[in-house]
Amino acid sequence: MKIVTVVGARPQFIKAAAVSRVIREKHKEILVHTGQHYDTNMSEVFFEELHIPKPDVNLGVGSGTHARQTAEMMIGIEDVLVCEKPDYLMVYGDTNSTLAGAITAAKLHIPIIHVEAGLRSYNMLMPEEQNRVLTDRISTLLFCPTDVAVENLKKESIVDGVFNVGDVMCDAVLYYSRLLEQNPPEYYFSHLQGLWGDIPTINEWYLATIHRAENTDSISKVKEILEAFEKLDTPVIFPVHPRTKSLVAELCGQYQYKNILFVQPLGYLDMLYFVKHAKKAITDSGGLQKETYILDTACVTVRDPVSYTHLTLPTT
Repeated sequence: MKIVTVVGARPQFIKAAAVSRVIREKHKEILVHTGQHYDTNMSEVFFEELHIPKPDVNLGVGSGTHARQTAEMMIGIEDVLVCEKPDYLMVYGDTNSTLAGAITAAKLHIPIIHVEAGLRSYNMLMPEEQNRVLTDRISTLLFCPTDVAVENLKKESIVDGVFNVGDVMCDAVLYYSRLLEQNPPEYYFSHLQGLWGDIPTINEWYLATIHRAENTDSISKVKEILEAFEKLDTPVIFPVHPRTKSLVAELCGQYQYKNILFVQPLGYLDMLYFVKHAKKAITDSGGLQKETYILDTACVTVRDPVSYTHLTLPTT
């Protein structure tokens, strides 16, 4: 078979690598990177270190509004699909790249494989929820990570082509975590690039990531979170997301934070190391929550409570 795989962000490359290792033993895969998330860590070293296939096509779409970004992706993906005429298009998760790939393939009558199908937050205000729901509606094969995901689809009357295949993120974490002990702790600390000063080697830490809009849409919310970090009993390693950086910089100009180590975003293996050995993780990232569970690290989730009464999808 010939399969075109569409991914748009670094985590999707890592998940796709676990599947690609098996697909490429018997079938032809064409890997398309939409460029939805431009990541300076996506260099030659990234692909070599993680044994990840390099993209055959990079659309270089970059950032933009949801509509403009998705539209530009669809144009590029359509060109690839028309040229390659694949047997299937495969997408992962819930990014705009996922939705763009699925809609484009559906219009061309190409069967769609959705990996990580059936996941639901039941919060339709989230772009990710919109993407995953719409993608599931038009997919041919829906590969679910859990029994709950299968049940979620059943509630929406989606039962054909649904399979519980297990969690591909679990495959990726287990595969790459085995590589961590090849290097001493100093190796990983040497990769920490401090935003405002050098980062010392420490024996105990919390690992924190904050990037969702509900936590970063005002400086008062970021200030409240940093004040909580400052009160903890152990230093906090805080890789600062681009969305958060300007607010963090403004606050660091007004206040002294002695317990927080502000660092540049980390590569995947580095992040796994600091999560695996953290005293606890503090995050608003769904992916990181799952990684902490797999790595047996305690996790605190920083999210607003949501009333689901007006957001729940109909069951029929």
